[in-house]
Amino acid sequence: MPFNKLAGFHKPSVKGHTGKALIGRLGGRETIIFQGRSHYYEGLKMSEVTFPIRVLAAYGIENLLLTNAAGGINGKYQPGELMLFSDHINFMGENPLRGTAQSDNSQFPDMTQVYDPALNKIIKSAARRSKIKLHSGVYCAVCGPSYETPAEIRAFKKLGADAVGMSTVPEAIVANQHNLRVAAISCITNRAAGLGNAKLTHEEVLKIGKSSSRTAANLLIEFAQNYD
Repeated sequence: MPFNKLAGFHKPSVKGHTGKALIGRLGGRETIIFQGRSHYYEGLKMSEVTFPIRVLAAYGIENLLLTNAAGGINGKYQPGELMLFSDHINFMGENPLRGTAQSDNSQFPDMTQVYDPALNKIIKSAARRSKIKLHSGVYCAVCGPSYETPAEIRAFKKLGADAVGMSTVPEAIVANQHNLRVAAISCITNRAAGLGNAKLTHEEVLKIGKSSSRTAANLLIEFAQNYD
């Protein structure tokens, strides 16, 4: 079902995000999958970016697995590899909870442990069984849409970031507000600015993401099959 057929959803305008919602089974588990997402840099409000998460919470979803493409800051990360979020740094300059409080949900949720240890443990086990290399690290979120400067990447590295991207953190914050159990995985599509010789392009991000899609799919299926 296309997003634009659902009231309140904004159809993504970025290449590589098809903007469809699928309901079915993955690894034998009932699952809702959003193919693509809307981004803050598209000129949307944070409430529009995170609206799908509030829909999932209202639908009764209790567990959320977020995925994205990211630039690798950690020197051990190679393009095409995956990183499981251990934590995040929000440098988007905005918070999706800013404004009027949503119903009975706290506007001041604790963010000590956004990414659920139990879900992360299952994902790590799934990676081992599938013989997939899976890093664990800190994701830094920026608003985009321009890529970061080498100086910014050096600063993010000193602050403890292992990867950088332009999404995911707003959704994780709202999911945490709704008491959803959250896990998140990045596909490292390139070395961040100043860490490689190649010029950063969206086309290269899509190319590496596509080539890594089968690996990511195998991990998600294994995770779903062993989720309890």
